Amino acid sequence: MKGVRRFKDRLKKDLRDSEFRKAFDEKEVYASLAIQIAKIRQKKNLTQQELAKRLHTTQQNISRLEDINNRSCSLKTLIKVARMLDKQLKVELV
Repeated sequence: MKGVRRFKDRLKKDLRDSEFRKAFDEKEVYASLAIQIAKIRQKKNLTQQELAKRLHTTQQNISRLEDINNRSCSLKTLIKVARMLDKQLKVELV
């Protein structure tokens, strides 16, 4: 647990830098969405291929949506995915 504590302390320090925080916050949005999509899909016992078929797209596109480094998903696509997974998409500026 020492390593985790050191990481958290370092992150807390780094987040004080406005440029670092801006980059971190942006990355976190994309990563969070990708992880949520993957978890919900798996909870519904769907493969990427099955979800792709329902969305009339390819498995590769679903894989990209679930990639935490992908920054190219559109709001329109997220709405379609949310509907297909019986979820609502909530976007907030806070």
